[in-house]
Amino acid sequence: MASAALEILGLTLCVFGTVLEMTACGLPTWKVTAFIEANIVVAQTIWDGLWMSCAVQSTGQMQCKIHDSMLALSHDLQAARALTVISSVLCVVGLMVVIAGAQCTNCIKPESVKARVVNVGGVIYIVSAVFVLVPLCWMANNIISDFYNPQVPAAQKREIGAALYIGWAATALLLLGGSMLCCSCPSSGSSGYSAKYAPTKRATSNGDYDKRNYV
Repeated sequence: MASAALEILGLTLCVFGTVLEMTACGLPTWKVTAFIEANIVVAQTIWDGLWMSCAVQSTGQMQCKIHDSMLALSHDLQAARALTVISSVLCVVGLMVVIAGAQCTNCIKPESVKARVVNVGGVIYIVSAVFVLVPLCWMANNIISDFYNPQVPAAQKREIGAALYIGWAATALLLLGGSMLCCSCPSSGSSGYSAKYAPTKRATSNGDYDKRNYV
């Protein structure tokens, strides 16, 4: 029972992490304009994402433009695109694997095999968390390096956007949920001891029971 509850809790955390990871992948707020000048009146705010760039005017209007060419993007954006897509696919595969081996389903009969399948699903979720963590840290490192680089113009400096924080939260949930799934073990409902019964007593030819059965 405790193992089934652990599986459900781990799968729930992984599902929430998957939703957050896909949300962070689609949001355009990976990089946002840095306000480092004395003038607080800014005409527009620039958002840079994996798939598009948006300009938010001071009046509230927003215009977005999808990146035309992947080869024209910087190396960190290219790597982030590829790794986040791979991570999303792994999350979906991990979900199907865990559901197939969960104790509340009948896709697989042997309990030991079910536990191993769930463990494999947990490993898949952990790998997907690593895939999404790499571009997040790479992007954050580039943003911080450019921010403190005096050779980068102030208009080109960016700050860490909300999508990166959402991605880090997704990574934490995937790592925690995947670790719980890796701790799944077979249910202890069946005992390892087998009952041994005495042979059936048979009567002799004269109708009496053999006295050796009573020794």
